[in-house]
Parts: sequence; C-alpha cells; structure tokens
Amino acid sequence: MSAATVDGIYVARAAGEPVQPLLRAELAAGAGVKGDRYAARQGYWSDPRWPDQELTLVEAELEEAMGVAPGGLRRNIVTRGIDLRTLTGRRFAIGTALLEGVRPCDPCMHLEELTRPGLFQELAGRGGLRARIVRGGEVAVGDAIRLSGE
Repeated sequence: MSAATVDGIYVARAAGEPVQPLLRAELAAGAGVKGDRYAARQGYWSDPRWPDQELTLVEAELEEAMGVAPGGLRRNIVTRGIDLRTLTGRRFAIGTALLEGVRPCDPCMHLEELTRPGLFQELAGRGGLRARIVRGGEVAVGDAIRLSGE
C-alpha cells in the first residue's frame, strides 16, 4: 500500500453547496472535517440515526472513470492508488489522523441531483468509503495512506 496517497481534500460549508478544495484539513474525532457540512451537522444526510457521517473517501480513479471533475463525487478525501474496499473494518492513518473504515459510502439520489442523471446507477456498489475518525489530526494533499496496528 506504499503508493496510496491523498489526491484531494474537499469540504462544503452547507448541504447542497459546491465543494471547495483544500490543501490541508483538520479532522476532529467524533465530528468530521473542520469546516465541512457534516462536522457542523448541516449535511443533507445529517441525522442522529446515521452516526457514521464523519468522513467520506473515494478513489480518484473512480472519479476519472465516471468523467467527473476532481471532488465531483462530493467526498471529503480523494485517494489514489488504493482499493478503498480493503480498508473496511481496518484502521489506517493519513497524516497525523487515525481512521477506521466503517462501511461503503453508497451513492444516493441526492448526489445525482447535484451532478448528472444516471450517476446513481453508474456508482452502484462503488461510491467510496465511510470512515470514523479515531484520533483527530491534520491531513494534507500528498499524504500517504498507511495501515495501522492501533
């Protein structure tokens, strides 16, 4: 997994707003990416029934295959060089943050409404990964993604 890196970091201040690229971001355990809609509990899917809204990741290779712009799938961290499915149920580190893959980040019709028709079906079963922030820290574009023994 040595070639796995962060290709992009994105936040949206509120539900439905365009995502903004960042060079680095602070991840807060139990909350999310500081400055992002889900950390502020203002995302489209913000609801106490869904506690795993802290962090979403998607593969750059998938965005490219779908023909969407970088960050166009509205996930927080865009990765390169890793099959994110392999991180489900595992702890991994990016920058100084420790994360745990929780479950697939399945696409929703809201994402299609914000992007283009047909994207929901095209992404079925490969919309990315939801992760829990075990220990907060700073992440930056270019950071390696490393498996953790913690």
